[in-house]
Amino acid sequence: MFSSPAFAQAAGQAAQPGFMDTLPMLILMIGVFWFLILRPQNKKMKEHREMVNSVARGDTVVTAGGLIGKVTKVKAEENEVEVELADGVRVRVVKSTLTDVRGKGQPAKTEDKKDK
Repeated sequence: MFSSPAFAQAAGQAAQPGFMDTLPMLILMIGVFWFLILRPQNKKMKEHREMVNSVARGDTVVTAGGLIGKVTKVKAEENEVEVELADGVRVRVVKSTLTDVRGKGQPAKTEDKKDK
């Protein structure tokens, strides 16, 4: 009775964006991913590699397992170092498991909780 023919009509389909319309957004997302994730991770890996390669006899090192000791021997061709954990206790450690290298006489890194 009072219905109009406009209610019975189907709605038109929205146009799908083409590949050229989505390409700039895809490039932008890849760029953001590169600068926020990949680039800092690569920089951190490079710094760790340089730190590990510069290990010398007498340096204090921290392993990934949390052990702290002094380097007594560096075996370059085997990619290992010999670390003295206590008097007369020496272990062989793979260089890539070193998380921190402190120079001779360099103090441990500490943070003051009062400053935060």
